[in-house]
Amino acid sequence: MENGRAQFPFPYQPYNIQEEFMQALYSSLDQGKVGIFESPTGTGKSLSLICGALSWLTDYEEKKRQEAAALLQEGETTLSTPAAQSSTTGSSAEPDWITDFVQKKAERDLVSKLKEDELKRKKREERLEMIRNNVQLKYALKRKSCEEDEAFKLLQLSKEEKVEAQGDQEDEELIIAEYESDDEAKSKSRFFGAEDDEDDDLVEEHVTKIYYCSRTHSQLAQFVHEVQKSPFSKDISLVTLGSRQNLCINEEVRRLGSIQRINDRCLEMQKNKHEKQHHDEGVKRKRGPAKSVCPYNKASALHQMRDEVLGTVHDIEQLLKLGKETHSCPYYASRLAVPPAQLVVLPYQMVLHEATRKAAGVQLKGQVVIIDEAHNLSDTLSCIHSAELTGAQLCRAQSQLTQYADRYKSRLKAKNLMYIKQILFVIEGLVRALGGKVGQNPQSQTTQTGTEMLTINNFLFKAQIDNINLFKLQRYFEKSMVSRKLGGFVEKYAGSGVILHTQSSSNKENRRTEGLNRYLQNLQSNQSSAPVPAAGQQGSAESEKVLSASPMMQVEGFFMALTNSNTDGRVVVHRQGTLSESSVKFLLLNPAVHFAQVLKECRAVIIAGGTMQPVSDFKQELLFAAGVGEERITEFSCGHVIPPGNILPLVLCSGPSGQELDFTFQNRDSPRMMDETGRILSNVCNVVPGGVVCFFPSYEYSRRIISHWEASGALARLANKKKIFQEPKKANQVEQVLSEFTRCIQRCAQDGGGLTGALLFSVVGGKMSEGINFSDELGRCVVMVGMPYPNIKSPELQEKMSYLDRHLPHSQGRSPGQALIENLCMKAVNQSIGRAIRHRGDYSSIVLCDRRYSRPGTLSKLPTWIKDRTSTHTTFGPAFGALRKVRNKSYYVQYVHSKHCIMTNT
Repeated sequence: MENGRAQFPFPYQPYNIQEEFMQALYSSLDQGKVGIFESPTGTGKSLSLICGALSWLTDYEEKKRQEAAALLQEGETTLSTPAAQSSTTGSSAEPDWITDFVQKKAERDLVSKLKEDELKRKKREERLEMIRNNVQLKYALKRKSCEEDEAFKLLQLSKEEKVEAQGDQEDEELIIAEYESDDEAKSKSRFFGAEDDEDDDLVEEHVTKIYYCSRTHSQLAQFVHEVQKSPFSKDISLVTLGSRQNLCINEEVRRLGSIQRINDRCLEMQKNKHEKQHHDEGVKRKRGPAKSVCPYNKASALHQMRDEVLGTVHDIEQLLKLGKETHSCPYYASRLAVPPAQLVVLPYQMVLHEATRKAAGVQLKGQVVIIDEAHNLSDTLSCIHSAELTGAQLCRAQSQLTQYADRYKSRLKAKNLMYIKQILFVIEGLVRALGGKVGQNPQSQTTQTGTEMLTINNFLFKAQIDNINLFKLQRYFEKSMVSRKLGGFVEKYAGSGVILHTQSSSNKENRRTEGLNRYLQNLQSNQSSAPVPAAGQQGSAESEKVLSASPMMQVEGFFMALTNSNTDGRVVVHRQGTLSESSVKFLLLNPAVHFAQVLKECRAVIIAGGTMQPVSDFKQELLFAAGVGEERITEFSCGHVIPPGNILPLVLCSGPSGQELDFTFQNRDSPRMMDETGRILSNVCNVVPGGVVCFFPSYEYSRRIISHWEASGALARLANKKKIFQEPKKANQVEQVLSEFTRCIQRCAQDGGGLTGALLFSVVGGKMSEGINFSDELGRCVVMVGMPYPNIKSPELQEKMSYLDRHLPHSQGRSPGQALIENLCMKAVNQSIGRAIRHRGDYSSIVLCDRRYSRPGTLSKLPTWIKDRTSTHTTFGPAFGALRKVRNKSYYVQYVHSKHCIMTNT
């Protein structure tokens, strides 16, 4: 291992850059480094990660086995050798026979431990081999599981017939259990929920493993499919983790819709299961209706599915199918499979958020973490650990918790009532900081418009809650499950009308309730741009969802955010005229503080992406700030596998009429600038076949320029050449627009006619600027209009810039805050223009419309494989001539040869 590997298993002959990638990855893992790996989309990054990392893991485990065998042999040899006889001296030192005994005991313990570890390893491997090969056994277990499930259902039905409901006992599951703080008793930590001893027996110790995480479930599924195609697919133990919303197969629970309701219901069923087992053991249960337990959460079925998961590589869809076949819960079975698994595939949050990490059973000590699609890692960390609450949510939480405490005050322990009063006191302080009062309609309460940025300590003083121990409240939230209990209470009594306001007999209070009800309905309808049906059924259903959901989980998240260090975050108080629309937001300024634990615990961390530039700023903000030394960091960057002539990046400094392209905030709305942009697009559409994708810097500018083109007739001229599509406002319409865009291009390629393809208007940072592939004919040209700088007037951005200026060193005559603005802009540009080239045989042109792209500092932030091929044109003619020459593949070949470039595939 010290010398790396000469060859790596690969499904086909790898490119040179893939071999270099795997060599660098292997070396980084072996030496325990923090690696920053940049490999453009279309270069086989996923397969390189899989084959490089799993090759290292295979070698590492073999090396550990050899070292353990050598130690075992040496220990047994030492134990079998008789100790030399020696006489005791008259000195005060211990007799030799005691020294020999202690030494022999230590050696025996070591040998015993080595034998035990070897036995466990062999048992694990034998069980996996049995699962992979013994198909008959799997089907026998499946039949047994089905029979048990049918018997369980019959038993449940017979019990329900004999149940006799008695008064308010049906609310027993909503009562918070007696709480003991850490100062009073040691909390018992469990792997999940309220499982029994048999479930504990299923949990194994963790083996050396690789955690692979990415942003979305679709990206994770794609990675799993690459593993299935790799040479390691038959030998690797892989488990995919996801949320209950993605993995639950209990239709009764899935129908609840929201992830909060699904989580609450699932946890409630685990508690009911625990109580049922105590009842079966002879513990007398209180009379009342039978509490439902999940039929998919049985130890034997979980055990079976865990082995199935470890024996064969499954993605989430295959996990769901397997769960239904085995009548076992994929959510809990996948978590039970984590300790013995060699490769764990999971979303960002399950690795980067400590509480979620613990809940999922993820242990990072001595393990390897690979973070893919990490170009926005800093923003992701900040987003995960930030929190926001509106005035409407605070008022609703206060009202619901007050009614909960009033309803059950005679059945709640004194300590629970004390903590509930503290939570209500803090909520009241947050509402006061927004300029409002609890117990009144938040929509009718006016506040002075403005934004205030405060440190955490100053905000606590302003809200007059600095005397409350938020760390104790955080622990109470975690262990009492008060958010889940309140959610169940609200869900149960949502239809009765008692949870909208604090109960009062006064007509004035009733009028306030009516106003709050109308506000909540309006709020929900405003969040959806879909028209409400005439009968109002849809609006009624949606408003009912708002009224029946408890915001206490969000309140809990905000409380947790306030426990950050005073220097690492800020609280933004937004007052929007009314209390209901005002908000308090925690803004994390130092994401490195939460990333530091991952970096400290892991053996090695690999941060990979298609565009990781600029790496220097990334290292400063996330690695150096987290205490990582330069000596532990390694970098790898490679070019693209496409031939040099398959991409034509152009910087346009002026348009066809000679108008300088300067899309600064002051100039971009001028009619001349908009007209010139229309002329550029018209020329591009005249010579580029297939699909053209045009990115605008913002939704608002996209709306304004398209409206201008409609009035001037430019849009109609564009429509004569290509059918026009626009990025949809709703995320669930993206697939439909993309499908129509694709079909249009395919029809134009086959039928010919007047249209030469399609033109898609999109927005940088929007729904189509990341994760969407405009490969081949879908993206023969990408046009970038202007530079998508963030809003410099944003208070959050100004505070972030100020923080970086105070804590990070200046570089090359610019402040860290200024570098942040440039980096945010160019990261967004790189993600958008990278949508076109998706594989080795693909080709496309990239047109950057703004003279500012020609600045050396800006060009340096483009991906190397694009930057090295970019040409800047001060006039439009030469750029248009280059586009005409490369408008199809045959012209690409001619153009490349004229430039004395070498084509490796034509």
